[in-house]
Amino acid sequence: MDIRQLTYFVTLAETGNFTRAAEQLHIAQPALSIAIKKLENQLELPLFHRNDRKVVLTHEGNILLEHARLILQQMKDANIAMAELKGLEKGEVRLGLPSMLGSYFFPEILMAFKSQYPNLKLTIVEAGTQSIRKMLLSGELDLGIIHNAEVPDSLQTEHLLTSQMVAVASEEHPLSRQQTVSFRNFFEQELVMFKPGYFHREFIDEICHQYRFQPNIAFETNLLPMILKIVRNDFAITALLEMVTEHEKGLVPIPFEQAVFLDIAIAWRKNGYLSVADRAFMEFVKKHCQ
Repeated sequence: MDIRQLTYFVTLAETGNFTRAAEQLHIAQPALSIAIKKLENQLELPLFHRNDRKVVLTHEGNILLEHARLILQQMKDANIAMAELKGLEKGEVRLGLPSMLGSYFFPEILMAFKSQYPNLKLTIVEAGTQSIRKMLLSGELDLGIIHNAEVPDSLQTEHLLTSQMVAVASEEHPLSRQQTVSFRNFFEQELVMFKPGYFHREFIDEICHQYRFQPNIAFETNLLPMILKIVRNDFAITALLEMVTEHEKGLVPIPFEQAVFLDIAIAWRKNGYLSVADRAFMEFVKKHCQ
């Protein structure tokens, strides 16, 4: 096997079609078919089930795909490292951020970092913790801000900050006059929630599972401005990081009787290469959080 064969194999596996894969690879379809067949002959294993319209990985193909992606990512990491040594790249940081932290905590950090390192490119992806973990493992992201709980062994994390999760209601809602709220009372209310995959929702689902509550979810959306508007207009309540209420008028934070604190961390692949730009960003963020 060589890198070219693995590239062809992964592209075909991801597209599921010889024509589309050949177009992405900028080669002729017969050349791709010959290369894949040659790889199968070398391995003495079938990698794809073929029919007229699409190809599907065999069991053997799925196993090879996992290894092939890792090899190609390591080759990419090596090329970046060598290019940096020659001074050929200015550098890029590909960062995954959850909605709340991306809206209320990180904008000033990102702008300050860009001011200090004007030649570095920042690519920001807004996503939930689960999606960020997956994108880190697949190599789509270099760094991610996640809830530091049940982290896969293949990711490394470093604590950044601790933030309290609170119930949030409008100023007119009866709960807004309480000093604290119980989990039971909270889940009796109509709720607006992020969809599964965000640490906000992970917290809700975990409490429901632990205490066997059935949440009354009236709205479900990943649009933070919509959640805030629904709560502000007293159509439902929610649970958010307390920092959100420090910047938004018309919202009242109510701590839970059993205080909930989330450990927020920066994460990266254990076996991945962190570029000079990535390492500079990590140090900058850690210094800011301290």
